[in-house]
Amino acid sequence: MQPQIIGIRFSEIGKTYHFDAGNFTDLAIGEYVIVDTARGDHLGEVIQILTESPAPPKGGWKKVLRRATPRDLLLAQTWKNKELAVLIDCREKLSQQKVDGVKIIKAEFNYDGSRLTFLYSSEGDEKINLNNLRNEMQRIYNDAKVEMRQIGPRDVAKLLGGLGACGLEKRCCTQFLTDFSPISIKMAKAQGISLAPTEITGMCGRLRCCLIYEYEAYAEARKTLPKRKKRVVTPKGEGRVIDVVPLTETVVVQLDGEVRGVRHSFHRDEIEPWDEREALRRKAAEPCNGDCGKAKA
Repeated sequence: MQPQIIGIRFSEIGKTYHFDAGNFTDLAIGEYVIVDTARGDHLGEVIQILTESPAPPKGGWKKVLRRATPRDLLLAQTWKNKELAVLIDCREKLSQQKVDGVKIIKAEFNYDGSRLTFLYSSEGDEKINLNNLRNEMQRIYNDAKVEMRQIGPRDVAKLLGGLGACGLEKRCCTQFLTDFSPISIKMAKAQGISLAPTEITGMCGRLRCCLIYEYEAYAEARKTLPKRKKRVVTPKGEGRVIDVVPLTETVVVQLDGEVRGVRHSFHRDEIEPWDEREALRRKAAEPCNGDCGKAKA
């Protein structure tokens, strides 16, 4: 029997995880369920019902255990309301232990309070031992299984929220980004964006996520346009490409013989690549006007 795979999200703007709904074939989007995860049972919202089952992950699909009850939802909200006080306690203990370069970003209970996870970030790349802090928090909150989980700069920015570097009231990561795509400096270059750190770096200190939004459109448009410094033939004569505007499919050309700084824009359909052999053929076909013999002599 083909498994019924559904997509579950554990937070409002979080990743989608897939589970086998088993016998719960009548689940609807927007319902809440209790699912089995590697970190215990969790409460999640159904946001996706797949019509075709993808290839199962290594170890097989995790299961939907049951529908969430009103009591589960109320219990989840009760534990969520306690997270701020727990976070303050953890930060205070960290300060007492004088551990440098670590920030506790968030405390998270699962829906029934049986697990407590502290999300933290560190300044360096070295792994920091927080066993003493974990043990201390485990002693205080002994009814829950306590764990410490390190997160990256982008996840920190997503959790903290705030203004975007572009001026938006909320950063993209806190509004709609559920996954972080790999970003490279190549994407900024392809779009002609200044490589100044203030222009391409987000509030997290990493390359801005928005650099990928229009990258594919620019990359596709550039395939049909000549590169900078290439010679082309235009309706006004031959010249050299000094700039490319991919989204309008135009190039800026400095024509031969014109004053430096005078520029002309041409659409892709108005230009042809300059061919050196064709240029030589044209020159050879030109009339000599009586000077050919002198040049050979």
